[in-house]
Amino acid sequence: MKTELSRTLGIEHAIFGFTPFPAVAAALTRAGGFGVLGAVRYTAPDDLARDLDWMQEHTDGLPYGLDVVMPAKKAVEGVTETEIEAMIPEEHRAFVRATLAKHGVPELAEGEASGWRITGWMEQVARGQLDVAFDYPIRLLANALGSPPPDVVARAHDHGVLVAALAGSARHARHHADAGIDVVVAQGYEAGGHTGEIASMVLTPEVVDAVSPLPVLAAGGIGSGEQIAAGLALGAQGVWLGSIWLTTTEAELHSRALTDKLLAAGSGDTVRSRALTGKPARQLRTEWTDAWDDPAGPGPLPMPLQGLLVAEAVSRIQRYEVEPLLGTPVGQIVGRMNSERSVQQVVDDLTRGFEKAVDRINRIAGRSAQ
Repeated sequence: MKTELSRTLGIEHAIFGFTPFPAVAAALTRAGGFGVLGAVRYTAPDDLARDLDWMQEHTDGLPYGLDVVMPAKKAVEGVTETEIEAMIPEEHRAFVRATLAKHGVPELAEGEASGWRITGWMEQVARGQLDVAFDYPIRLLANALGSPPPDVVARAHDHGVLVAALAGSARHARHHADAGIDVVVAQGYEAGGHTGEIASMVLTPEVVDAVSPLPVLAAGGIGSGEQIAAGLALGAQGVWLGSIWLTTTEAELHSRALTDKLLAAGSGDTVRSRALTGKPARQLRTEWTDAWDDPAGPGPLPMPLQGLLVAEAVSRIQRYEVEPLLGTPVGQIVGRMNSERSVQQVVDDLTRGFEKAVDRINRIAGRSAQ
């Protein structure tokens, strides 16, 4: 499963995997793919440095990358996190309290930290992450929310790092190309997390045509080798997978209840909601997303206000595994995620499925398998 892009990066399989878990990213790289560590949860530079040190020790000298979140449009500028939090209306705070109380969600223990605060959506935090990352031999820098600022692209290129950006339309992809992006990730409507409204089967060839000869990675709803073959047939030079890794044995969800929910979910059990970050993001549909999407409620705030508003609530829901409210970003491919497997087993299944698909097409075309 080699393409021009995979050869450029020196990887065996053109499988790129986004994940917030270092163990998953490292395992994918060792399995012949390209692990991309999500940086958004690292609000302290030392924590990111610690995990990149770990990645260095567990990737056997093979390549890996980093994904940051730098919003293309800033909701707020030149203010601190405390000042941003002061912008959150009391009506929204009261709505959070009422929703948690309705489901009996306990308070955190006194002195217990509220967990991950979604401050990585703020540009200054992402820039601090880059200050750390460029001290390591990362080969790819991806931005989940459009093209990074021009100085960031230039800085990455100065370090010999390719820059990738996610696109939900051909128009977005052309903007990325004009901004000097090296790789465009065509992320379809089916994907987990922030997505647009165009399905992968339509989006991938549109983006390939729009930015040729730049390499394109197909993303969204891909979780089998047959789907990888389809993405490459549409002109992509690889695939970008995220959701499929959530139920691997290396993933660190720290919640048996959440893992069980993912394993039991069907492809129709997700929803695009602004409940988590303020931007439409596909996630498991829960009573939490239903509450925020209810027209009778106050509605989500724009990014990054919504993420700051719900950070402690999400930590409490996860900490106490309150099943009706418990969710996570995940794509429609969740319907195929019905067993726990190691990353290596997932890659083996993907490559076998790819080979079967290629053999099938060869037979249909009257060619013998090579």
